Amino acid sequence: MSPLTSPLHDRHVAAGAKLADFSGWSMPIEYAGGGVLAEHAAVRSAVGLFDVSHLGTATVRGPGAAAFVDACLTNDMSRIGPGQAQYTLCCDPDGGVVDDLILYLHGPDDVLLVPNAANAAEVIARLRADAPAGVEVTDLHAEVAVLAVQGPRSLQVLELLGMPGELSYMSFVTGSGRAGAEVTVCRTGYTGEHGYELLVEAGRAGDLWDAVLDAGQDLGIRPCGLGARDTLRTEMGYPLHGHELSREISPVQARAGWAVGWKKPAFWGREALLAEREVGPSRLLWGLRASGRGIPRPGMAVLGADGARVGEVTSGTFSPTLRTGIALALLDSSAGVAEGTELAVDVRGRPQTVEVVKPPFVESHVR
Repeated sequence: MSPLTSPLHDRHVAAGAKLADFSGWSMPIEYAGGGVLAEHAAVRSAVGLFDVSHLGTATVRGPGAAAFVDACLTNDMSRIGPGQAQYTLCCDPDGGVVDDLILYLHGPDDVLLVPNAANAAEVIARLRADAPAGVEVTDLHAEVAVLAVQGPRSLQVLELLGMPGELSYMSFVTGSGRAGAEVTVCRTGYTGEHGYELLVEAGRAGDLWDAVLDAGQDLGIRPCGLGARDTLRTEMGYPLHGHELSREISPVQARAGWAVGWKKPAFWGREALLAEREVGPSRLLWGLRASGRGIPRPGMAVLGADGARVGEVTSGTFSPTLRTGIALALLDSSAGVAEGTELAVDVRGRPQTVEVVKPPFVESHVR
């Protein structure tokens, strides 16, 4: 079966992008003329443009739609109001994470969800199965494109486009600028930099992509692929579903308890998560910073001082900012590690010394 393609696929091909299958979608990993390191640097110092249209989109609409979503997903929607977005989790009854996603609250009867590509269909199916009469869950995956404009000069780009950029973190507005298309602009992202995600009708995505690149040409803008997106999010310690969160890795283990409304009367997985929090998780997510040349990679064993296995790397990469290897890892709680503990990662049979740290690895500028 051929992978799905973004509405911006022709732009990526024209720009010499290296494409790869990502959760069933053919998406750019990096672009000709610089690659991951240059794209990463552009986001940290100037501005980068990402196509993240592989992310799912779905609406939940009808009387009491927001209350229904709140009773299913983990975070507490009473913390936000219309025009605000929220990070939340869809969990199994046993506390495992089916997906992590962003919700946009338009009003009590209208919620937009942005799940991950691989899990969108499952999240939608679960919501449809539990939806009360009058509440409709609509899959818009093929109808909406998502662009991310990220970096310290991202506000300048939006201003040049006539789009609203002076937004508080995790708030959104819908309007049209000089690009001509109606766009939902949300002050969020996955890089640790000041940035925005733009939701637009799929058929207008190409025009918007072109307009953003044109507006940012004197500001150092670069199109960026999923390779840089991964190094940027790892430097921030942001979880990636399938790595730091999964049906086998709970929010408690992944330090994502801040995205759980513990006092809410109901959400999927509530009883299991409350029980785990009460007794304490058997393993916990930590950051690792390498002191040598070896680069930790997912699946590599983390070793204690006696050489015994104490955990496993969930994500690992070379940090372009720090110029060293960094990783996220689930470590056994019984190992008694703390910040500053020295461990090792088995890098192809050779122990690479690492220091336990609490992410982010570099300063965040999102708020």
